[in-house]
Amino acid sequence: MVFRLGCGLLFAAGLAAPLANAQQYPTRPLRMIVPYPPGASVDFTARLMGQRLGEALKQPVVIDNRGGAGGVIAAELAARAAPDGYTLFFGTPASLCVSPAIQRNIPYDTLRDFAPIARLVVNSQIIVTLPGFPASSIADLIKIARAKPGSLSYASVGVGSPQHLGMELLKARAKVDILHVPYKGGGLAMTDVLAGRIHVYMASIPGMLPFIKDGKFKVLGVAGLERSSVFPNVPTIAESVPGYEFVGTWYGMLTQTRVSPEIITRINGILNTALKAEDVRQTLTSQGSDPRPTSVEDFDKFVRSDCPNWARAVKFAGIKQE
Repeated sequence: MVFRLGCGLLFAAGLAAPLANAQQYPTRPLRMIVPYPPGASVDFTARLMGQRLGEALKQPVVIDNRGGAGGVIAAELAARAAPDGYTLFFGTPASLCVSPAIQRNIPYDTLRDFAPIARLVVNSQIIVTLPGFPASSIADLIKIARAKPGSLSYASVGVGSPQHLGMELLKARAKVDILHVPYKGGGLAMTDVLAGRIHVYMASIPGMLPFIKDGKFKVLGVAGLERSSVFPNVPTIAESVPGYEFVGTWYGMLTQTRVSPEIITRINGILNTALKAEDVRQTLTSQGSDPRPTSVEDFDKFVRSDCPNWARAVKFAGIKQE
C-alpha cells in the first residue's frame, strides 16, 4: 500500500511540474529561429512579432537567423530544441512542406515534431507582366497560351520555389504549355522580365509591391484561396481556373510537440492580439502581407491540409525526390 501511494504521489508530482513551469513561464529570454537571413521579408515579420511577443512576456525574444538548404537547417535545429517553450520556430511552407516533399531523409517530420502555435500572415503570390502585354487577366493569359502553345515563358527564382510550383500547378489545371525559365535569384529574373525577354512572373506581393506602384508591372491574378487585401479588385486564379488550390507563402509560429499546451495557448493569444492591433496591421499590409490570425486548432488543421497541396504541386512540376 505504501509503495502504491508513493508511486501515486510521484505521478501527481510529475503532472504538477509542467503546469508549475507553465505558470512561471517565461523566466529567461526566448529564441526564435528564422529560416532566412536578415533583411528578408520573413525576417522583417519575425522581428515585428518577436518584439510584440517580448513586450507581452516581459522577456527578450532573440532572433536566430539560420538560412540555407530550403529551411531544413533551421527546422532541424528547432525540432531538436528542448521542449520547454523557450525555442520558437518561424515556419514557412518551404521548410515545413516543400523540402520534405523534395528531399529524402529530412531530419524532422513536420506533423510529428512541431506543434503549431499560430498562423501570422499570408503573402499571396501574384502573376505579373509588363503593362503592354496583351492580357489583363488570368483568363486572357490562358487564351493566349492555348492559341500558341509553348510561345509564352515565365520566370521563377529556381526549381522547387513557390513561384515555380504555383505556375506549374496553373499549367496543369488550365492545361496550357508555358515555358519555365528558372533563375538563381529574384534580381536576375526581374531584370529579364522588365526587359521583355520573359512574358510573365509569379512572385510574392511584398517583393513586387514597389514595382507595381511605380507602374512597371500589372497584376493578372492572385494565387490564393481568397482575394488579397492589398489588391482587393484583382480576382484569384481559382476564379478563372477551377480546382486551383495554392495558398501562396505564409508565415507561422511553431514549437516542439511536447511543449506545454498552456504555454502554446498563451503565445497564441499574444500573437493574435498583436495581429489585430491597428499599427501592426498597417505595418504588415504596407509591406504587402495579409495578417491572418488563427486559433491553435485552426492553424494545425491548416498545416495538415496545406502541406499535401505543396506535395501535389511538386508532383505536377515533375520534381523528383533527391
